[in-house]
Amino acid sequence: QVHLVESGGGLVQAGGSLRLSCTAPGRTFSNSAMGWFRQAPGKEREFLVGINWSGENTRYADSVKGRCTISREHAKNTIYLQLNSLKAEDTAVYYCAVGLLTSTSMLADYWGQGTQVTVSS
Repeated sequence: QVHLVESGGGLVQAGGSLRLSCTAPGRTFSNSAMGWFRQAPGKEREFLVGINWSGENTRYADSVKGRCTISREHAKNTIYLQLNSLKAEDTAVYYCAVGLLTSTSMLADYWGQGTQVTVSS
């Protein structure tokens, strides 16, 4: 059983920024990518960003490219998502995932429980 813990969600004003964290207590995902997906009300879960084990390779969805940064801190077994210039359409439940990078996105094998992000205008 893989346990991923997300934090940092909440209510944010449009135009602002958010920083989400995801950690896996007591677990190291050697050679695995980690990343973020989100699911807005009434929509399918979509890929946002992924980073490989070394941190050298990343994938970004077009919807967040240019205003999103992912980083990985091995010492804390944690990844971070920084999303700037928030819009109402960024409102969603954000999920941390572990899996593999593909040429354009990421395949997830494990999921966190999700954290709600609400952008107010």
